[in-house]
Amino acid sequence: MTPQKRSHHRLKRAVAPYLYLSPSLLIIGLLMLLPMVTVIAYSFQNSAVLRRDPSFAGLKHYQAIFADPVFWASLWHTLYFTCMSVVFHMTIGMVFALMLNSDRINPTLRNILRVLYILPWLFTAVIIAVIWRLLLEPNGVVNSILMQMGIIGSKVEWFSSPETALHAVTFANIWAGYPLFMVSLLAGLQGIPKDFYEAADIDGAKAYQKLIFITIPQLMPIIISISLLDFIWTMQVFPLIWITTGGGPIYSTEVLSTYT
Repeated sequence: MTPQKRSHHRLKRAVAPYLYLSPSLLIIGLLMLLPMVTVIAYSFQNSAVLRRDPSFAGLKHYQAIFADPVFWASLWHTLYFTCMSVVFHMTIGMVFALMLNSDRINPTLRNILRVLYILPWLFTAVIIAVIWRLLLEPNGVVNSILMQMGIIGSKVEWFSSPETALHAVTFANIWAGYPLFMVSLLAGLQGIPKDFYEAADIDGAKAYQKLIFITIPQLMPIIISISLLDFIWTMQVFPLIWITTGGGPIYSTEVLSTYT
């Protein structure tokens, strides 16, 4: 085979996978781009969804949004709600995954804990919202326990007070979302070769050193990918906030998904 033919053959082999994938990529691209372009086009029109011949509005809608203080408040609430949720999802998921992967825990207890830790995944967003509304109402279980422990002196209206509503909704979302990290990180932990830890033991590494220099670097691809997905999904949360607070009180839990 001449050098020219070899070069042509290598080029065909390099391009072939993209040709095979091109129909699927084209369909996915259209499904993603068309809605985005349509929504952007609608934003420059009046009553684009309700009327067949909507009029051009220019930047009027954007000017109204940027001048609305509720929009900026909802943007801040969204960032707080999302960042706090992702950080605690990752932290709690990592702690529980390390516990379930530990050889120090009895296998029977490990199985029981695995079921308990994954329970939030069994419930839909609506059920989770109802559960936490019942738990955090003034006469609910949480207030009763905290008052008996002496942590609070009177009943707290967690979802009805502007000072606590956003924190309460965020806490409920943290409880609902950590199993994704736990399951993903547990699978990653079980895939780390034991040789790494045995070599670290020979070198006299302590537990925290093995966590920092072996476990976390090995799990970093999973942590990054799941964190990005969780960030996107958390920014889109609607049922939990709408059912618990409806964006109130006084817009204290208004986020971008409920602002519209």
